[in-house]
Amino acid sequence: MRHTPATTLAAAVVGSLLLTGCGSPAADVAAGAASPSATSVARPAGKIIVFAAASLTGAFTTLGRQFEAANPDATVTFNFGPSSGLATQITEGAPADVFASASGKNMAAVVAAGGAGSPTTFAQNVMEIAVPPDNPARIRSLADLARPEVKVALCQPDVPCGTVAARIFASAGLTVTPITLEADVKATLTKVELGEVDAGVVYVTDVLAAGDKVTGIVIPADVNASTSYPIARVTASKNPALATAFVDYVLSAGGVAVLTAAGFERP
Repeated sequence: MRHTPATTLAAAVVGSLLLTGCGSPAADVAAGAASPSATSVARPAGKIIVFAAASLTGAFTTLGRQFEAANPDATVTFNFGPSSGLATQITEGAPADVFASASGKNMAAVVAAGGAGSPTTFAQNVMEIAVPPDNPARIRSLADLARPEVKVALCQPDVPCGTVAARIFASAGLTVTPITLEADVKATLTKVELGEVDAGVVYVTDVLAAGDKVTGIVIPADVNASTSYPIARVTASKNPALATAFVDYVLSAGGVAVLTAAGFERP
């Protein structure tokens, strides 16, 4: 049979279609693996321990739940406490993956010791006076804390909330003699909640988190002071990928939203 140019072209087209439709299974799998729709981004997995300032307890607990929900194979455990104490633990080799401090000074100490690198400031906080709901000492202003009969709770001077309170009193020209110095801001707030003191100087975020357990008295902006919160992956992290993912989550728009809702200010 003699083939005309037209019939030859038609046969070639049909043959090409048949070959395309009957590709080998291996070729089909390879094609599928290369397809963008067939690929998936691996989510971070495993466990990390986050060392975080006590004042971050509420916000970071929420962030931890949200992070785990977005990454079902990840588990985040928190160690909340005074930034100075956490910094010491990290430099002494305590197992940690992320450090979130309430003070640049404490973070700098960890970085200088090689315990963390490249911290990023993610929030700021200012102070407020917390008093019991019935305010038995009739505290109305910062100056009232200097009255000798007023029982005041402060943070220890080596932790950020104590350092910032001292700056406020210096700016206001006040001498305040506390009856107790607590290990961190949560312990200071607890003294107020239990009615063991007339007032405590804590962060705005702590007053907000306490709800109706305390009443907040604003410290004037011209004497108030703030502290910054840096975060970094710990150098000795056993799961650096997951630690980095958590840091990124805190810095994300979702993290900022949680922190803002808790009363933190953007840096």
